[in-house]
Amino acid sequence: MNDTPERIGVDEICARKGKDPIVCLTAYTTPMAKSLDPYCDLMLVGDSLAMVVYGLETTRGVTLEIMIAHGQAVMRGANRACVVVDLPHGSYETSKHQAIASAAHVLAETGCQAVKLEGGVEMADTVRAIVDAGVPVLGHVGLLPQKAEHRGAFKIQGKDDEGAKQVIADAAAITEAGAFALVIEGTVEPVARSITEQCSIPTIGIGASPACDGQILVTQDMVGLFSDFTPKFVKKYADLGSALSEAAKEYADDVRSRRFPGLEHCFGVEKPES
Repeated sequence: MNDTPERIGVDEICARKGKDPIVCLTAYTTPMAKSLDPYCDLMLVGDSLAMVVYGLETTRGVTLEIMIAHGQAVMRGANRACVVVDLPHGSYETSKHQAIASAAHVLAETGCQAVKLEGGVEMADTVRAIVDAGVPVLGHVGLLPQKAEHRGAFKIQGKDDEGAKQVIADAAAITEAGAFALVIEGTVEPVARSITEQCSIPTIGIGASPACDGQILVTQDMVGLFSDFTPKFVKKYADLGSALSEAAKEYADDVRSRRFPGLEHCFGVEKPES
């Protein structure tokens, strides 16, 4: 009997619109994917790894090949969740041909279920071209980290009438272009709620609204493994960063005092008679 759970596909995610909330988290490595897989409907190999793994100032700076390598790692650990890989900055904006080639390359090399790209009205034709080429797309509107050249440029969207109209128009354009779902990031709650009510595809909120059809957080933020800054919208469910530091301190103390390793950690040592 095959005990491997059936993979959640983009059609199943799409069918969750207005039903049970969609649970999403980021993952970048095989061990992390294995830990999250039983509980997640969708795992995003996000370009946020630029900041939380590689220590960069923004999500810019990671290449398509880096995203593919992490996508492969996550796919080795995820048996159930729908896995989506971000197209990084510079890999899809130049032309539809570039975008299709990048998306197809990611799918072929990782075996993931879909790609994600940022942008609204200006990216709608590109999303349509990728979808028409047979690659499912997760859209992303509102705050667009790839457009920020420094952390200070991460601004909440939809605060005034003009901004609200733009995010709403962006969401409508990406939906019409054929995306199977839509991330709404860093957008004032009433606007995100309105988009969710009007949008025919599932919305996945991050700093958006509890009305969204699903929610996503960067896992390192959620478990306290990234301490450079914590966005307001993050709820910290664990403080693994402090636990890791404490474990490293105890290990260092044991090594320096020669308490570790003990003979019980060594090979070729006879066990004492009881």
